[in-house]
Amino acid sequence: MEEKTTILIVEDDKYISNFIAVSLQKADYRVLVAGSAAEGLFLFSSHHPEILLLDLGLPDQDGLEIIQELRTFSQVPILVISARGQEKEKIEALDRGANDYMTKPFHMGELMARIRVIERSLARMTTQTVETSFTSGSLTVDFEKRLVLVAGQEVHLTPIEYKLLHLLIANKGKVLTHNYILRQVWGYETCDTKSVRVYMANLRRKIEKNTANPQYILTEVGVGYRFADA
Repeated sequence: MEEKTTILIVEDDKYISNFIAVSLQKADYRVLVAGSAAEGLFLFSSHHPEILLLDLGLPDQDGLEIIQELRTFSQVPILVISARGQEKEKIEALDRGANDYMTKPFHMGELMARIRVIERSLARMTTQTVETSFTSGSLTVDFEKRLVLVAGQEVHLTPIEYKLLHLLIANKGKVLTHNYILRQVWGYETCDTKSVRVYMANLRRKIEKNTANPQYILTEVGVGYRFADA
């Protein structure tokens, strides 16, 4: 019998937490609910959930601090659900280690879809060794040979473009902020994100069939980029 995925909800609004919990239970998830940061951290340490749904506006501690604290010892996927809809809040949560961000109010169908994306990422981590190649649609990347093919034809990428593509594929389904990309590819952070946008545009032109409606590299407006998880 397949074991249920355990999801911890840390949310002080009882109406919202109950609504999410009931919906997840109907979808056959095991659900834990906490109404404060202290209770959430206790349940996290005692039950070791696979996924954390986290509100930022908790009564006893800011959710951003919780993300930062958890990332010192755990890589559990964190999906932020918050009324804070400003781009700077989203960017800060993602920069501190959150995997995804949803703004209230939200549709339960979208939340379930994002949870399934996280589950697929978890499944890959537990069942796969280091990937030597990647294929999605017409795109194939051979990491050992550093070879990129689109519809069977070799595409020549610059070293930076290749590093960007590798980073995106390694984090399929996860939103990567501009600062995170700069840190991982260029080795530093800067307020100027123009370089990222320019290189992403060039990369899209080389691997996307239609750059106006990209299949692989999706833009999270004002935040960063995400590689589509089919």
